[in-house]
This record gives sequence, C-alpha cells and structure tokens, in this order.
Amino acid sequence: MAGHFLVKDIALQAGVGTATVDRVLNARGGVHERTRRRVEQAIHELQSQESVIGLAGRTFLVDAIIEAPQHFCVALKRAIADEISALLPAIFRVRQTMEADISDAALLRIVRRVIRRGSHGVILMASASSSTRAAISELKAARIPVVTLSTDVLQSDRIAYCGMDNWRAGQTAGYLIGQWLPKKSAKVLVSLRNARFRGEGERELGFRAILLTKFPYLQPVELYEGSGAAASFSRKVIDVLERHRDIRAVYSIGGNNRAILSALATTQRIAQVFIAHDLDDENRALLRNWKINAVLNHDLRRDVRSACRAILHHHGALKEADAVTPNPIQIITPTSLD
Repeated sequence: MAGHFLVKDIALQAGVGTATVDRVLNARGGVHERTRRRVEQAIHELQSQESVIGLAGRTFLVDAIIEAPQHFCVALKRAIADEISALLPAIFRVRQTMEADISDAALLRIVRRVIRRGSHGVILMASASSSTRAAISELKAARIPVVTLSTDVLQSDRIAYCGMDNWRAGQTAGYLIGQWLPKKSAKVLVSLRNARFRGEGERELGFRAILLTKFPYLQPVELYEGSGAAASFSRKVIDVLERHRDIRAVYSIGGNNRAILSALATTQRIAQVFIAHDLDDENRALLRNWKINAVLNHDLRRDVRSACRAILHHHGALKEADAVTPNPIQIITPTSLD
C-alpha cells in the first residue's frame, strides 16, 4: 500500500508519528479508525501527487483547509492535482482537509494540529467569523502564512485572497436575470448555502444592488439552505415556491441545483431563468441538458496557482510578488460548453 514512500514522508503528510504509520502499514492494533484513514489518505495523496512533481527543487508542504460542498471539493482537488506540476522547480505537497461543515471548534483543532506538525502555508476556505480570524492569527504567530480561497476573511492576518470578485458576480447574475426575464413584476428565488461565508453574502448584496438600481420590479426571496440533505432542502424550496407563486427565476448561490429543479417539478413550476455558480460535474450536466441557463464560473486552477505563488513569495522563493487580482468571471451557457 505504501509503495516506495518512506515512513517519515507518510507520517509528515498525515501529521502523525512514524510509529503510528508503522502500525498501520503492518496491520497492527492500537490505531484509531480515523487515524488509520488519515494515513491511508496521506499515501493516496503522495501517490496522486508523485506523477506531477519533479525530484529537484525546494519542497513546500501546504495545508488546504476547506469547508465546502462535496462537488466543490472534488473540483478543487482536481485543480490542485493539475496545477502543482506548473509550479516547478518548486515541489508542492498538499495535505487536504475538506469537509462540508467545519465548526469553529473543529477549525481551531485543525489549525492547531497544522501548527504542531508544521506547514509552509495554509489555503483556507472558511466562514468570516471571529473564530476564523483568531485561528488565522494563531497561524501567523506560528509563522505560517494563510491565503483565503473563494471567500475572504477581512480584517484578518491572511496574506492574500484568491478568487473571483463575488460582489460583481452577484451583479452579473442580476444583470442576466433582468435582461432575460420579461419587464414586469416578479420574484427571484435566491438560494444560499451559508450566510456565514463572506463570498456568498457579497454575491447576494451585489445581486440585490443591481435589481434595486436597474430592475426594481424584481424582488429577491432568500432561502438559506444550511448543509442539509438534498431531500430536506427540496422540501424547503417547495415551501417557498408555494408561498411565493410569482417566483419566475432562480439565482443559486449555494448549489444543490438538482434539489431546486426537483422542487420546481414537484410544484409544476418553471424557472424562466436559472443562474448557478461553478462549472462542476453536476452543473456541466445540467447545462448540457438545458436545465439551467448559465453558470458563473472562475478558474480554480488560477486560484490555486495564485495561492501557492503568494506562499512562495512569503518564504522568499519568489523575488517579486504577483499582483493578486480577482479571478475573471466566466459566463458559461449550454451553447458555450466544450
């Protein structure tokens, strides 16, 4: 299972001791199931990254701590695997902690584990809470730089933000819906996953601003999904649709788009315009089948590249800092897919 990797390399990747790795590799007892899975994941990460990294150059061990839905995590893992090969001659190894929900207490535990085992940097996607800011401060005190990804944490000690301009993304969604809907009074369902994320809040505010100034006859109706299962979320959407019979469009900020479409079908309603975010596998399929009208996308590989280069510059491996600018907003329609 371990291939040719050294026990110490596996231990470093997993963040555990070499004795623990030895017990896992030799199927000895006394290892918690969660720890065993962490070791196995570390070996898998080493195997997947080995094919795209060189043997020469300085090695940087970076932690990706991501709170996001599974579809986003899958896309991000793919972007990380694709992008680290472009960072040569520097060698990047990325330890990944990606979960749909990370509480404030859990985030602090993860961060302190990173500090104990050491890291050259953290790529972070988390809520913009005071606890997150405190966790970033602890990392800074340990001389571990933090780059926020996709959603920012302002007034924190992060060194850079890599992602799209979420305010402008919300404005873009509002512009498209305003252009494509008939010029008459109607409501728009605005679905968010978690209001604690600054990126989602900025998208909603940008959306509201463009409706207020350019399309005042359109009224947003917010639905906060949380992190429930698709079936429970679909019931929430059904409830909103039944209470607001004049909903004519959907702006899905938080995802779970199949559940929204299921609710529309159940209530025999049609969204004249459906705008979503992120060109993941699900949204690509929905676009191909003309189930949604457009996806606002940004290049995750570019985000990963910018984050890693910011960490490189922080450690003096790059003489000049890149200008970290917002990732351009891509508007993907069914006719523009590859």
